[in-house]
Formats: sequence, structure tokens, C-alpha cells
Amino acid sequence: MPALRHCYNIRDLRQRAKQKLPAPMFHYLDGGADDEWTLRRNTAAFDDYQFNPSYLRDIEHINLKTKLVNTELELPFFLSPTGMSRLFHHHKEPAVARAAQRFGTLYSLSTVGTTSIEDIAAVTSGPKMYQIYIHKDRELTGEFIARCKASGYTAMCLTVDAMVAGNRERDLYNGMVMPPRITTLSNFFSYASRVEWWFNLLRYPDFRMANVAHRHDALSKRPMGLMEYLNGQFDRTVVWDDAARIVEQWGGPFLIKGLQSVEDAKRAVEIGATGIMISNHGGRQLESTPAPVDCVAEIRDAVGDSLELIVDGGIRRGTHIVKALALGADACSIGRPYLYGLAAGGQAGVERAIGLLKAEVERTMGLLGVTDVKDLNPSHLRPLSAIGRELRRESGG
Repeated sequence: MPALRHCYNIRDLRQRAKQKLPAPMFHYLDGGADDEWTLRRNTAAFDDYQFNPSYLRDIEHINLKTKLVNTELELPFFLSPTGMSRLFHHHKEPAVARAAQRFGTLYSLSTVGTTSIEDIAAVTSGPKMYQIYIHKDRELTGEFIARCKASGYTAMCLTVDAMVAGNRERDLYNGMVMPPRITTLSNFFSYASRVEWWFNLLRYPDFRMANVAHRHDALSKRPMGLMEYLNGQFDRTVVWDDAARIVEQWGGPFLIKGLQSVEDAKRAVEIGATGIMISNHGGRQLESTPAPVDCVAEIRDAVGDSLELIVDGGIRRGTHIVKALALGADACSIGRPYLYGLAAGGQAGVERAIGLLKAEVERTMGLLGVTDVKDLNPSHLRPLSAIGRELRRESGG
């Protein structure tokens, strides 16, 4: 198993995470819906864009500072909301929040996180966003808003693409339930061979969804699949009027996560959202949806500067971030890359993931001849030629 210092890219962190996690945990993190075409396409889509570099430029100083949600970030990317971080490391969400603060970027806490709104506020003074799902218990939404205001959160985000749980077959094959349990002979050997993870499970067994457990802790009653939990808790009657009320109640920077169409982006403007996270939930929900990076240009053309656009999904390299920004995104967000790092080495692993991507963005910009992320634009890209696309298909890319 490579040491963290010998993990030279996100792929290496993924491999280390796979070696440290029991199979149910790793495949829950790594997998997507149905045949996982969307999961693969999210990353492969970046290969459809080539760089158009300019040389003989002064690139001594490269500026990555990015204004987002009324806050200046040190990086043009931030950490997406991801559920159940305790699955991957016993230091869970606080380790991620501290790493984000160290790099001067935004941390996002999920409704289905295993750390409370207040506990995250206690461990980091950096910018924070809270991501909500609307539960059948509608009073929770107002409670979330009040708690986030009291705890000094910077922004709020509503995820809208998970009212019906996606068909994540890897979870079924690997016996993934919450709280973690040995359910098959094969995952018995998987758990048994991950001694460090198992030892920390015994020391830190709390897997509660910390922000909702006081109202409805379904997981304390019996082990269940996460998809079963989601299908039982989330309100399927949520419509645009509900989103508009939350925007008004929050009264600050507000993102909607999960939109992919021009029509929905325009509607987000109408209800007062300040930005959208262009996302298909990392390929974990509706199969055969477009890669987020392929949606940026047409949405930017349609909404102009009225929304902040964040590309969420498929990012594994700094080159991906630079391409998304050149196409018109204000920033990008990463999920799996930092979770691979968390599983690989706790806070140090998250910092390794962020640091690798930061270095790749800086290097790419220097080689491209651009010194400020604000200057990236479509002229820095050219579409992959028809011949190039054919060669990529033949090579399996």
C-alpha cells in the first residue's frame, strides 16, 4: 500500500482507499447507478475538450482566488456535501472541514452527515455551506435554517435530484447496510481483512445521522440499506414553490444542486437562487444524464451572470477544473476525490487530495499561459476533432 506521500494523483488515493476500506464501504463510495455509464461519462467528457495554449507570457504569479457565495476562496474549487463520512474514516466530517479551512476553501455539510451543524461550526472558522434534503417531516427544514444561522454558516444548498433513490447495484452485491453489519460470507472476509477500519469501528461505533437523529433515527432500529432509508424519509412532493420559500427563509447565498437543463437554471433565477451546482449526483441517481461539464456553456449563455455556476461531478484532475472554468463555470466542487483521501489517511489524506488538485490547477494554468482564474474563457479550449474522438473510442477512452 503506497504511503500518502507516494500518492501522486487522485487515482493513487482511490487505490489506497480501496485497500483500507471493507468492500461495502468502498463500493458505496466508488459506485454509481445501473450500468454506471453516467459515472464514467462524467469524467470522460472532459477529454472532449483540448487546451489552446498561449506562450511567451509572464506566468511568474498565478492567482487562484475565487469569489463565490459572497466569499473570497483561495481555490477555484470546494468540497461538495457528501453523506455518511463516518463510513470512510472515524474522524469523519470534522477532518474534512479542517482540511478545507487549511486551504481556504468552502466545506459543505450534508443533511445525512454524521456530524452536527453545531459541531462543524465548532471545529472550523472557515466558510461553510449546509446542504439540505427536504424530509417528510417538513419542520426539519425550518430547524435546519435556524441552526445554520445561529452557527454562522455562509451559504445553504438544496439537493433536488434524490427524491427517489438511484439503483446502486454495487450496494446490493456487497451487502451495504447501515449501521455496518456483516451480511454475507464474502463481506465477512472483507471486514476481517481491514483490521484498522474494524478496530476503529469498535472504538467509534456511532453512525447516527447527527442532524436528524433527534427527530427520526430510523437507523437505530434495525440495519437497512441506505437506499431504503432515503426512499422512506425524503419528501417526493417538493416543487419549485417549496424551494422559493426556503430561499426566502434563508435570505443569503443559496445554491440548488442537481440541475442540468437551461429551463431549470432559468427557474432557479426566478425564485431567487444565487447559484446552481450542475450535477447528476456523481452518476448515482438517474442513469444516462449528461456530464455536468457538457452543460456549462449552454446554461451560461442562457442565464448570463445572474447565477453562479458550479460544475459538480467527474473531476479527477486539475485540468478538469481548468476546463470547466474556461467553459463558463465560476467554480467546481469535488466529492469522491476528497473522500478517497479521507479513507486513505483521515485529514492528512483530504489535504493530500486538495493539495494535488491545487498543484495541478496551478501547473495547468502556467502551461496554458493564464495567470488568473478570472481570465479563463472559451478561447482557451478547442473541441476534440472527430478524428480525435474516434481514436479515443478505439483506445477505450
